[in-house]
Amino acid sequence: MAIDEALPTETGGDFIRDIIRADIDAGRHSHVVTRFPPEPNGYLHIGHAKSICLNFGVAEEFGGRCHLRFDDTNPTKEEQEYIDAIEHDVRWLGFDWGKHLYHASDYFEQLYAWAEHLIRAGKAYVDDQSQEEMRTARGTLTEQGRNSPYRERTVEENLALFRRMRAGEFPNGARVLRAKIDMTAGNINLRDPVLYRILHASHPRTGTKWCIYPSYDFAHGQSDAIEGITHSLCTLEFEDHRPLYDWFLDNLPVPSRPRQYEFARLNLSYTVLSKRVLTELVRGGYVQGWDDPRMPTLAGLRRRGVPPAAIRDLVRRIGVAKANSVVDVAMLEYSIREVLNRSALRRMAVLRPLKVVIENYPEGKSEDLAALNHPEDPAAGTRTVRFGRELYVERDDFMESPPKKFHRLSPGREVRLRYAYFITCREVVKDASGKVAELRCRYDPETRGGNAPDGRKVPATLHWVSAADAVSAEVRLHNQLFLRPDPNPGNFVADLNPQSLEVLADCKIEPALTGSNSNEPVQFERQGYFCRDPDSTPRRLVFNRTIGLRDTWAKVVGTRADWERRGQAQA
Repeated sequence: MAIDEALPTETGGDFIRDIIRADIDAGRHSHVVTRFPPEPNGYLHIGHAKSICLNFGVAEEFGGRCHLRFDDTNPTKEEQEYIDAIEHDVRWLGFDWGKHLYHASDYFEQLYAWAEHLIRAGKAYVDDQSQEEMRTARGTLTEQGRNSPYRERTVEENLALFRRMRAGEFPNGARVLRAKIDMTAGNINLRDPVLYRILHASHPRTGTKWCIYPSYDFAHGQSDAIEGITHSLCTLEFEDHRPLYDWFLDNLPVPSRPRQYEFARLNLSYTVLSKRVLTELVRGGYVQGWDDPRMPTLAGLRRRGVPPAAIRDLVRRIGVAKANSVVDVAMLEYSIREVLNRSALRRMAVLRPLKVVIENYPEGKSEDLAALNHPEDPAAGTRTVRFGRELYVERDDFMESPPKKFHRLSPGREVRLRYAYFITCREVVKDASGKVAELRCRYDPETRGGNAPDGRKVPATLHWVSAADAVSAEVRLHNQLFLRPDPNPGNFVADLNPQSLEVLADCKIEPALTGSNSNEPVQFERQGYFCRDPDSTPRRLVFNRTIGLRDTWAKVVGTRADWERRGQAQA
């Protein structure tokens, strides 16, 4: 797509690139091999996008390759749905692993053989303690751990028990295989970590072949070594795991020696990126699935109409650092607007319609007017919009008793209809409840195209849709899912925004929006950027708001509701 080509790739200077460049200059590596290693137990979110862009980006920049590897070591939480979604998301972001698609489960036999190698070397043992007993004996940050009573089993006994574990002779949780490192280590990860646990569960790829599965820590580094990864790039939470990563590689006959480097993860304000919380949001019905447009998942952002180029642009802007920080969500919104402003075609849509009757426009007459598809791109051409006696304008563009700085339509005031004429409101028609139901206006036939021959100016230009041609549509306005900039993952329900979704059922859109079933984003003039939702059908059009335009009116004088409250108070 053209919008992707318009943005630079993930390049620049940072400590990761400095390390890689130094390794190449020193001859430690002739080529660069990285990997993106998701666990297929959920959907990817925008935090993963930083790792994807970094791993694929540096590989491309230094002429190497990046692998996509699923670290599928926990069959109780992994599903084919997640595997398929992850592949889709990585491709959607603009990256391709080619033939280098791997799974940790590809290496289960080799990992098992290396586990036996550690047992034979006296560096692993089978532990019969319960999970709670091991947790207690592990100690704390200020208290040393205690050796397991099973730590000094013989090599022969450990091998026999481990093989019986593989054969399925023991129930879940009965035994584990642990590395024999140091229960007094200051780094808790080195206090005899678990290498294998018993799980009688079917695996998405290996089925019921295995009933013991390696831990993530045991599988990760060795998988890197098998694939010849040169630079294992991880987020900072893995920093304390690096000594364990290195211990395994130092004590096993691995075919290569990768190095792990940690970088700060991407955190956004008003956003929770905990996989546990995201799973609870879905399972608890707080959102309508992993691809709900309010979710920070890549699937949700895609459904909302966020272009992948905007996410890549955000990652490029924030760079790669060693210290965690929180990025203001406004930076993401800026990148989205920057990309969509260049690419999105313009259309007119009235979200909260108010009928306008132009009394001096002949009944039964209509005329075609030319409207720009993109004001900054002449090559985008024009489209035809039909003008007639009856129109719809935005209800928020009219106030019967406006404050001083309100410049839109009001009784006696003249405004411009985009691409059309100047109109002046002459009469307000209300329904039985006193609500404004219709406006009676007059137009100046000399102002076709939006300019007056006498040079007079009007304070505002409004978008509109012809009533005769208007197509009804549902529009979903998505706002931040959380009210606080720092939602509490431990009690996220308390921070949920009850107004995170507003559904407008009878919006009026111009016919040009019905001609294609594409979900490419468009700009509803003066409203924001929108895209067609997958729920949309030819008989029932549904659009999601990707992001609004900058609303300077709201910043200057507050919302319409504020003015109405002030008016009521003054009355």
